[in-house]
Amino acid sequence: MVTHVNRSQILDTAKEYVTKDRAATHGDAERNFSLIATYWSAHLDVKISASDVAVMMTLFKLARAKGNIGNVENWIDGCGYLACGGEIATSEPKPSVLPAMEAD
Repeated sequence: MVTHVNRSQILDTAKEYVTKDRAATHGDAERNFSLIATYWSAHLDVKISASDVAVMMTLFKLARAKGNIGNVENWIDGCGYLACGGEIATSEPKPSVLPAMEAD
């Protein structure tokens, strides 16, 4: 069953999660995203940034939404990841040029 929510409720809930609930449970988002980036970088042997983590977690939520479009949690969490990513990205130093992709 799909629970109807409006965009304000989704955004308000996401704001509550990223500023209070989950921050209290999981700690500082930037620190966590940086740690995840370090682990993913080591595993993939590719440099991953904290803002990349936010984008990829948002994509994860979008993939989940495709499987269950009516699950409001996916929409809320996606907004939360984007908000955290936006904050992180606007505080990260910017590269002067985009890095070239290396061929295997």
